[in-house]
Amino acid sequence: MVLGPCLLIAAGILTADVIERSDDSREVRAAVISCKDMIDWGLHDSLKRRTKIALDDGVEYLIFDVDTYGGDLMAALEIFNLLMIEGVNDQAHTVAYVSKKAISAGALISVACEDIIMKEKTQIGDCAPIALGGKLEGIEREKVESPTRAAFANAAEANNYPAALLKAMVTQQIEVYRVKNLESGEYEFFEGDSLPKDPNKYDLAGKELKVKADELLTLTASEAEEYGVARAQVKNLEGVLEFLEERDGVSFVGEPLVLRTMWSEEMVRKINHPAVMGVLVMLALLGVYMELNTPGVGLPGLLAVICFVIIIGSKYLTGLANWVEVALFIVGLILLMIEFLVLPGFGIAGFLGIACILAGLFGMLIKNPPGRLPWPQHGLDWDILADGVLGMSLGFFGFLILAWLLARYLPRTELMSGLMLAPALPKQGGEIEMSMTAPPESGVIGVEVGDLGEVVSTLRPTGKGKFGDAIVDVVAEADFLDKGTTVEIIEIYGNRVVVKKVGG
Repeated sequence: MVLGPCLLIAAGILTADVIERSDDSREVRAAVISCKDMIDWGLHDSLKRRTKIALDDGVEYLIFDVDTYGGDLMAALEIFNLLMIEGVNDQAHTVAYVSKKAISAGALISVACEDIIMKEKTQIGDCAPIALGGKLEGIEREKVESPTRAAFANAAEANNYPAALLKAMVTQQIEVYRVKNLESGEYEFFEGDSLPKDPNKYDLAGKELKVKADELLTLTASEAEEYGVARAQVKNLEGVLEFLEERDGVSFVGEPLVLRTMWSEEMVRKINHPAVMGVLVMLALLGVYMELNTPGVGLPGLLAVICFVIIIGSKYLTGLANWVEVALFIVGLILLMIEFLVLPGFGIAGFLGIACILAGLFGMLIKNPPGRLPWPQHGLDWDILADGVLGMSLGFFGFLILAWLLARYLPRTELMSGLMLAPALPKQGGEIEMSMTAPPESGVIGVEVGDLGEVVSTLRPTGKGKFGDAIVDVVAEADFLDKGTTVEIIEIYGNRVVVKKVGG
């Protein structure tokens, strides 16, 4: 009679214990943040924004979905610092889920996370710095590799990854051996010049060369798991969550919060590609050229303004342009407008305008704070500058070709002949050759300093004046002049005719 109740009480205690243990799993929330395609400053800013959103929302697990061949190493180092130094790893548990590939800068971002989990048949590694259009050698290579190796070494120490393998992803001259620890039964990795000496603790005779001196390490998912770089390999994102739940004793509540890049962020990133930047520069210069060669203010000028706004805005949003450089560029444009629209000839204002524009553009090619001179500090800065110069050069040469074609063929077409001023016939005697919008049947008529005419469209200060049978684009010397005002030509500079009001 006593045995039965005792058994029931014991069974109840065991059942309660099982229920209590199952309830011990902590409920947490996860967020998935995509980290895909080119690593650049636009992605850095986007990751920073999305990470803050997740942390502010109380997410405990940040899962970075990595799929990239790499990109800008400086941007990747800043993402590394965001996770490792600026405290993201302290506020949430970070996981790099390699869904396809984590090559070069992608590997650097992955090792900054506290866990790496890889999808089956994916790859990670090969983070040797390269220079656009050339080679990094000698001291220049070491200046770039040294901080990158140090970052990998810091990540290995903080997140318990094999340091020798991670450094072999950066530097080609590192040999890495796998040696069995006889005391623990575990395998450990050592650089060739740091092999252990104690044969009683390590199986030195059975050491295996895993990375040769002329190789850069890239690991498959199975190799990464075997060597301790990846915690696990899974089939999909659900496998990542299941692994973390089982290992950490947690339970994820609901579906993970998925944070992707916004369309505007993707647009800014694509605009800063050298090819796209080249097209924008070409269109901007072409718009300026056509505006200066057409009467009045029209669509070419608007196109140039839009292109310049896009160029400057994209540089500003990615951190390449600061307010000083933007201000310099705008001041340069204002000075050029004053030179062309107000002041006769081409003088100090014009030269200062060009100088300010070039200084502003050059500063936008290098990431620097407003108080520091925009000059490359190391090899990676030179790479960023080279990308920018490449885009600008492509646009400039494209502009030269298109401007030549437009100047040669556009005025000859019947439909488009009104868009650009046709060159005047060679001057005869004391006449000065001019570009003018005289009717085709009247031919090109020369004008001279001292000729009198009248305003046929209000000068603000540019407009049209009629001198005999010719209608000429003119610039007023000072005040705006109404239609019908009698004017006199006082100066001629190329195709610019400067006039003044005659009489009171």
